[in-house]
Formats: sequence, C-alpha cells, structure tokens
Amino acid sequence: MYYRNAQTALVVYDITKPTSLIKAKHWVSELQRQASPGIVIALVGNKLDLAATTAADGGDVDGGDGGDGGDEGSRAVLTAEAKAYADEEGLLFYETSAKTGENVQSVFEAIANAIPESTLKPRGGAGGFGGSGRAGGAGGGGSGGEGGVGMAVNLEDGVGAKEGCAC
Repeated sequence: MYYRNAQTALVVYDITKPTSLIKAKHWVSELQRQASPGIVIALVGNKLDLAATTAADGGDVDGGDGGDGGDEGSRAVLTAEAKAYADEEGLLFYETSAKTGENVQSVFEAIANAIPESTLKPRGGAGGFGGSGRAGGAGGGGSGGEGGVGMAVNLEDGVGAKEGCAC
C-alpha cells in the first residue's frame, strides 16, 4: 500500500465477514503509525445491501456463528461494534453498498469536508490561488488541473470534466 503524503484513506471491510474488520483494524493501525500526521481515515463497512435488517441496530444476526462462510444475506459485523471502534480511533465511519451506491457519495463528501484546508495545496488557474503545476510554470494561467488538490470538491451529478483536466 502506498500512502506517502496521503491526505485521506478509506479502509473498507466486508460487513458479512468478521475477519475483514480485523484486517481493517491492522490497516488503520499501520496508517496511524506510518502515514502523514493528520491523515483523515474513514472506516467503511461494505455490502450493506446484503445486511440483515435486524442486525443494523446491533440486534440478532442471521447465522449466529459469526463465521465467514455463513448465509450471503447475513450481517456478521454489527454496526455498533465497528462504530465503537471508529469512534475510539477518531475515524469517520460509514456503511455502504458498492452494488447499489448507498452512502458512497456521503463517504466522499465527509472526507472532503474533513480535510483541513491548511493541508490542501493551492492550484493555479482562474481561481487566482497562484502556485505552480507539475509542468513548472509560474501559475495563474491555464486550467490548474495539473497541480495539487483544488480548494473545493464538486460532487454534483452531471458535471463534466473541465477542458485540460486529467480527471
């Protein structure tokens, strides 16, 4: 895993497999030890579409054994357990479904809002932030798509990439 100078990290586990949360905790520990100070880490439980509704509030879980090979439709990691860990470690916490898209945008919006502005690198371009891109210019001109991270994140649907942008 490469995380030098990373501003954020998403550590994703499978809510139907308890061992994936254990592995996620190891990755969180690694990031806290080795990544940039102040990195924003989000713990994300995936496969929410497969969760049993009774387990969402910490209730009974289908299958009951907590094993990895149980019924595909059962939750094996309780929301309360993962949320308590995230709170203890100062992490953002979300449960998502990559299949349905549920909460996926919310995770990225929360991360974008949690990054301290002081850690963002200003970029050149029409916004007038100055600085220079990777190409080595004096900044101020061009699209600004080459250098650093922008000062704002637009996650609206239907917004296309700007001319000259690599995104």
